[in-house]
Amino acid sequence: MKAELTFDAKAALGEGPVWDAKSQSLYWVDILEKRIYAGSRVVAQLERFVGCLAPRRGGGLLAALSDGAGSSFLVDLQVDSSQQSVLAAVSESANTRFNDGKCDPAGRFLAGTMAMNETDPAGALYSFDGKRVTKLFEGVTISNGLTWSPDCKTFYYIDTPTRKVQAFDYDLAAGQIANPRPVIQVPISLGWPDGMTSDTDGNLWIAMWGGAQVAKWNPKTGKLLEQIPIPALQTSSCIFGGKDMNELYVTSARKGMSEENLKKYPLSGGLFKVETKVTGMPAFEFTRAYAK
Repeated sequence: MKAELTFDAKAALGEGPVWDAKSQSLYWVDILEKRIYAGSRVVAQLERFVGCLAPRRGGGLLAALSDGAGSSFLVDLQVDSSQQSVLAAVSESANTRFNDGKCDPAGRFLAGTMAMNETDPAGALYSFDGKRVTKLFEGVTISNGLTWSPDCKTFYYIDTPTRKVQAFDYDLAAGQIANPRPVIQVPISLGWPDGMTSDTDGNLWIAMWGGAQVAKWNPKTGKLLEQIPIPALQTSSCIFGGKDMNELYVTSARKGMSEENLKKYPLSGGLFKVETKVTGMPAFEFTRAYAK
């Protein structure tokens, strides 16, 4: 498998890719530049940091926005007009912002927060069913990758500095998590575990920040199955898409890179595509709320 550059975006912090099956479009964000992209096209320039997105049934996007000072909002965003309607607000005592997030198979939106200084455990993971926001747990430093098993009974989650993938039993009907346990320990030589997705075989694909790669893991055994080189040092997140759901789209970032590393990895901040031999899990739509 080889990574192909699809857009040399030079994003400060490319993140949050999500495949919208209805429009066959890849949406992703540059968190620090407060932009939303559809492929290589900027579709929204916002006033707040945008941490993550989800396609919404009936059209439009659900976006997690933050001011960086502890006030965050979940909004209905119309792509064509950039019109926003606030659905819910989240307030935290520290200077935090939303980071990674996505919908569960029932249509709830799960998203985590992190401290702006990236060192304080001031973040939390939230679930939004369209009517209320529920805090699932707190004490998070850098809330990142989240995905589900093909049978939807297991939820996987990454708090990056722990270098672990945690698994939880997931009650899809109630949206509740239980029985946390580590299933993967990422060695320092691979980089830091960041964004994550899963395939229909149940394996996890994790973007390795500082590792210039995406790593494929078996969460049942904790074993590393494959490493896919990406010509960007700070590989940040990944998602499956394409007509046959076999194309892995990978975001990256230039934030904090030295001149030496930028010369070594000039495509950092770019958007990449890897054609795989597996079928990826879909990006689920936000469906539980807001539907009148």
